[in-house]
Amino acid sequence: MNRKADVIIVGGGVIGSSIAYNLLEDGFDGKVIVFEKDKTYEFASTPRSAGGIRQLFTTKVNVEMGKYAVDKYSTFQEDMAIDGENAKIDFQQNGYLFLVENKEDVVALQRQKKVQKNCGVDSTILQKDELKNIIPELNTDDLSGGIYSGLDGYLDPYSVMQGYIKKSRQLGATYVNEKIVKVNKNGNNVSGVFTENGTEYYAPIVINCAGPWGTELSETVNLPLPIIPLKRQIIQFNIEEPLENRLPLTVDPTGVYFRHEGNSIICGFGEEVKPGIEFSWKRSFFTDFLWPILANRIPNFERAKIQSGWAGIYSHNTMDQNAIVGEHPELKGYHLALGFSGHGMQQAPAVGKGLSEYIRNNHYDTIDLSVLGFDRFKNNKLVIEEAIV
Repeated sequence: MNRKADVIIVGGGVIGSSIAYNLLEDGFDGKVIVFEKDKTYEFASTPRSAGGIRQLFTTKVNVEMGKYAVDKYSTFQEDMAIDGENAKIDFQQNGYLFLVENKEDVVALQRQKKVQKNCGVDSTILQKDELKNIIPELNTDDLSGGIYSGLDGYLDPYSVMQGYIKKSRQLGATYVNEKIVKVNKNGNNVSGVFTENGTEYYAPIVINCAGPWGTELSETVNLPLPIIPLKRQIIQFNIEEPLENRLPLTVDPTGVYFRHEGNSIICGFGEEVKPGIEFSWKRSFFTDFLWPILANRIPNFERAKIQSGWAGIYSHNTMDQNAIVGEHPELKGYHLALGFSGHGMQQAPAVGKGLSEYIRNNHYDTIDLSVLGFDRFKNNKLVIEEAIV
């Protein structure tokens, strides 16, 4: 195999594969190699995601990326078709719903809605008595209202990832199942990577999309990142009495979220855990913590039975919980797409498009992602997002 490329992407999950796809779809005629150490993707972050796609953010850049994702995932099946066969991703646009308890929180939702409206997103502030129009069984006794976006929803993350991978390969990307252990540089320029077996690959552009493992890789060129891996558990359960409507992805004031998954329900919460990469899940997380909150919010959840569970890893940006995207200011040709803090699936389309534009044209066109650059940490221009789940 030719070990020279024009672009090397480290990490073949949804972020890396979206970048590869967008580069080649947009007319990049160079050689693109994507390295993915986990051939089965068993422990990759993408297929362990809850799959939520939302526009309900409080910062302009995140709202714009969410809107772009809704647009792209709405046509994804046709866009990623190969030989006439669509890429099925089961995008269920059942909406997103954030619930709040206090009247002060409703005022905050009004501010959020203004940002969303300015970005062309049609979100709706719901008063307490209007919430049951969305979820008839909802206990609203302690609620003041919520914010809802009907075009948002959820999808099958693994299928999205495979759609990007297959289309990228069709367009000419090469996927290599080897672990990258070192980024190489020549002076102030990136020069390539080393694999675990000692093979060197050369490229003037290296994009670090290695998720929870990206920080360790960046440290091989003495460029530390404010990203830590945090375990997040998801529990799937069945209920005895079905709900009247399909659920939007609903976020309780406690931070517990839930949505339909087929005829079952999945739920989760960003609990405090020690940083580390660890994939165990516990039934007690549901029975002792999640279940009482869920049963209080929807009485149908009182009679529930766990079906399954799993854990995935958030790449948590400790500075402002937002993605780090773009060329590192201290190493030319070394690009980052990391630290999504749980938003990678919904921001993958926009990040792929943005980095394609930047690499080909040296600027962003569709969405200005420069605010997510690494230099914001040194310039104290953090992106403060209030709608974090």
